[in-house]
Amino acid sequence: MNVAFYGSSLLSAYWNGAATYYRGLLRELAARGYRVTFYEPDAFERQSHRDIAPPQWAKVVVYEATEAAARRVAAEAAAADVVVKASGVGVFDELLLKGVMAAATPQALKIYWDVDAPATLAEIGVAPDHPLRQALPDLDMVLTYGGGPPVIESYQRFGARLCRPIYNGFDPETHFPVPSEARFARDLNFLANRLPDRERRVEDFFLDAAARLPSRRFLLGGSGWDDKTVPANVERVGHVGTADHNAFNLSPLAVLNVARDSMAEVGYSPATRVFEAAGVGGCLITDAWTGIELFLKPEEEILVARDGREVAEHLVALTQTKARRIGAAARRRILDQHTYARRAAEADALFRRASETKRERSVA
Repeated sequence: MNVAFYGSSLLSAYWNGAATYYRGLLRELAARGYRVTFYEPDAFERQSHRDIAPPQWAKVVVYEATEAAARRVAAEAAAADVVVKASGVGVFDELLLKGVMAAATPQALKIYWDVDAPATLAEIGVAPDHPLRQALPDLDMVLTYGGGPPVIESYQRFGARLCRPIYNGFDPETHFPVPSEARFARDLNFLANRLPDRERRVEDFFLDAAARLPSRRFLLGGSGWDDKTVPANVERVGHVGTADHNAFNLSPLAVLNVARDSMAEVGYSPATRVFEAAGVGGCLITDAWTGIELFLKPEEEILVARDGREVAEHLVALTQTKARRIGAAARRRILDQHTYARRAAEADALFRRASETKRERSVA
């Protein structure tokens, strides 16, 4: 099947946390026979911060961030068997949603793929005339990369025919154990772009832990932190390209995950970095959120903290031996249950069932 996928960016992870999710899933769908065309705007300086070259497993169409260009690429959805509009493209989202769904043929699957479902639901929940809310009954399905039962129930309450999570996963071809690198070797590393709905939690879990342990060394990676006031034992390294993620996750004693406000509140929303860090054998400490145990077992495969004090306590109690043991157990679990190959198989099954249902209805 031909897939027309309209997203933020496949080629660049710059201010684009969904990039590795798209790459992992779409490469595995291509391996299952799908022919993927990914449409991304030339916006937010992403094209000057590419992490990968255009891949063999997808055709990438980069279009100007103008209304005319968005309308032009939206019309190309007419050639696809599966049409996907992802959330958070960043420019002309409403135009693209209306345009690609209008262009899709009656036989094509029409899908909204939400990579920030809690935020989307909060937005459409107070706006009955929101374009997405109006479009939901005509879509074949909504897919999300997290959210679990609360998100499924909310989307279906707003009119979605079907909503299913296709969770973040692990790509063993791009993320794998590597030697430790001195430039990333600290007691605790944290990698995330600075966003308003995450900053307070970063202060509570990462910066507070650093302040409690002035003799320990902390490393903060990601864009936007340059002017943030941090304790003296926190070093900032700015944007960390995906090619360096393995070393960033494996060089420290432990690596931290901090969910955004909405994701933590809803739960069942492990970030990509959870699978990247655990999948390469890093010792991961995460903030507490509902549903963690569905992905990794607390205290054996992941450490869970409710605040910065507990993050600091974990670090004080953590030895290299214990960290390696937790990391190794996490890697076994991730490779067994949470690869993108498994996620793509779930998506493929959904696509095929929905296509068959559509064919049956057309001849009835």
